[in-house]
Amino acid sequence: MELREAVNDALRRLIASGRVKVQENGSWVASLENFQYELREKAGALLLHLWSPESTLVRRVVSIDSDASGGLALKVTRFGRTRPSLLEFLSCEREADRGQVRREQFRARFREMLVQQFPDETISPLTSAADLEHSLSGNYVRGATFAGNHGTAIMAAAPGETTATYDALLTFGLLWLDHVRSRKSRKPIGRLRLFFPEDTGRIISHRLKAVSPTTAMELYAYDAGTGRVRRVDPKDTGNLKTWLVPRREIEAVVSQARGAIEPICRLNPTAITAQPISGTSEVALRFRGLLFARWAQGTVFFGIGTEKPLSSSSRPELERLVRELDRYRSPVSGSPRHRLYRAQPERWLQSLVVGETVRIDPRIDQRFIYTEVPVSSSADRGVMDLLCITREGRLAVIELKAAEDVQLLMQAVDYWLRVRHHQEQEDFGRYGYFPGLDISSQPPLLFLVAPSLQFHPAVDVLARFLIPDIEICRVGLNEGWRRGLRVVLRQALS
Repeated sequence: MELREAVNDALRRLIASGRVKVQENGSWVASLENFQYELREKAGALLLHLWSPESTLVRRVVSIDSDASGGLALKVTRFGRTRPSLLEFLSCEREADRGQVRREQFRARFREMLVQQFPDETISPLTSAADLEHSLSGNYVRGATFAGNHGTAIMAAAPGETTATYDALLTFGLLWLDHVRSRKSRKPIGRLRLFFPEDTGRIISHRLKAVSPTTAMELYAYDAGTGRVRRVDPKDTGNLKTWLVPRREIEAVVSQARGAIEPICRLNPTAITAQPISGTSEVALRFRGLLFARWAQGTVFFGIGTEKPLSSSSRPELERLVRELDRYRSPVSGSPRHRLYRAQPERWLQSLVVGETVRIDPRIDQRFIYTEVPVSSSADRGVMDLLCITREGRLAVIELKAAEDVQLLMQAVDYWLRVRHHQEQEDFGRYGYFPGLDISSQPPLLFLVAPSLQFHPAVDVLARFLIPDIEICRVGLNEGWRRGLRVVLRQALS
């Protein structure tokens, strides 16, 4: 069979079987998703033309390397080159993750951006593959550029990602910088460049304030439509919205709700706590941290998942819910497999720490423990925070996590920066926090609190990049913390 017919028959067979993935020299060409193709002969050579809405590719087919069930591999050459490469067509059983496709498509466009922005630099192969061993996420495109005797680590977030993905770019960029510096290379890696779409870099610029000036950093914003890239001055991104609610306003809300919520708290006074919901005029009722009811505008609503207003006729249902929580969300009788036991573990941990903060550090003044202060307009960071003060007047930030999380330290630093900002503005005394105390001008302490086996290795790597003002203490708890807090590790990080 002639080469043209053999290639055509193999491609038709693969396309008829379902989705086909295109790879060149082992790298996925995601921009050719749902491709069309044409084979034609020209000057004695067989040309294969692939195209899709995002990309096009033309190669000269030298031979069929393999034609097996579920795959076709061709030896091909590019125009102007004699060295053959391997072009593979693989049958895939399921549709590719759209985020993965988007990042692979962006990888090719990102290389073009780099060529235009840094014409005198050599660009290494770029990848978006996850590397779990080194805590490198598959949500970003990464690589390096080289000029003269020095290199630069680069990482970019593609268009269309979530806000959380853009906010975490600095975390994974620093981990990538540490990794490429640890590899044996004739050219040292001197700096890190981060790339993100326009209007998505505010959190990155904010957190960059915590990175030591000894770490050379450059930020770049790109226009996803035109591909134009511009360097960003972190000082020009504007201030993040963070504010303090005056304590008198919070106390007024709690006072309004007291008549309605106190009878509910008496159903199980050791497990139920009332807590104002930051940024609102509502009060949350939590059972060992789990939200099961709330007071809003004079009415109590209760339920987990689906809420209903509390009335005389629905009160027995509320009482049954509390009994169910007491049975299943119990450190003694609860089963770890039950959904009520597993729900919101950070909130459960927070409820215990609030009552025994001196276990975290004996210097802390137990009288003043504030949750979720200050209020931020950014998305939920997934980490519970507490603001405290030592008996000597030094502010202390406590960040809590019940399970391993690569983001723990940088999210804690984000909160520390906000607290530090309000401290420098002398806002805490002005808004009624820590009444009767003189607040020290020293930078706040930062405590990272989690079960001792749940600290991600990235914490130690990232801590080395931070400014010395951030005094960090890692506090490891016993794994069975639900049955009672016990500190098994206390370690300073630098």
